[in-house]
Amino acid sequence: MRAITKNLVRGGVLSAVLAVASAAWAAPTTYFGEDLGLGEGVPLALFPNALAARTLFLNQLTAGVGTEDFEGQSGGAPLVLTFASAGTATLTGGGSVSTVTPGSTNGVGRYATSGSNYWEATTTFGITFSDPVAAFGFYGIDIGDFNGQVEVTTINGGSTLYNVGNSTNVPGGGVLFWGWIDAANPISSLSFGNTAASVDFFGFDDMTIGSVAQVNPAPEPGSLALLGLGLAGLAAARRSKARK
Repeated sequence: MRAITKNLVRGGVLSAVLAVASAAWAAPTTYFGEDLGLGEGVPLALFPNALAARTLFLNQLTAGVGTEDFEGQSGGAPLVLTFASAGTATLTGGGSVSTVTPGSTNGVGRYATSGSNYWEATTTFGITFSDPVAAFGFYGIDIGDFNGQVEVTTINGGSTLYNVGNSTNVPGGGVLFWGWIDAANPISSLSFGNTAASVDFFGFDDMTIGSVAQVNPAPEPGSLALLGLGLAGLAAARRSKARK
């Protein structure tokens, strides 16, 4: 099935409505936003592009989804991740929980996007869920300054590889958000890859999952028809206004 990628919305109200509408019934859907860094010693106080992508992702989910922010966690894998009512998961592979004082970095560009703790990946790692999930999203920190890109492989019997598509050879300390939703094909696990493993180290924080029941349902056919009429009316109104 063709994946639909939702980048940050640009171009005005009509394009925004169209983008949200397309995501309502298309699956799988991915979400991406990226804010470039200011250097390895400077954390971003704000990351509006990543936050906007995360907000679009969360808007497709009902209340009660769970987020693991790594606060209270320590050490390396295996690590039990807790996602509130959405379930639990086990993280395995290379890396460990790191702690950085808010407002600073670890000296080489990585820090938490909330609190003090984050997962620092030194190589590939994977996450196995206690129950199948239909949504997964995360913040990535300090990715791409040494030419690496994040790869996410979802597994549900078969597997699908996604290249996050982050910028490369950029200043350190940037923040991105990437999310995936597919209620029709929930997954049992996923793995994280790195196109520049052992060269470009990555940080991860605020991982969010959602069950099939927590994905907002697609609009009913009647709703889709009404939405189409509304969009057509909006476009016509704009054309009429432009001619005046």
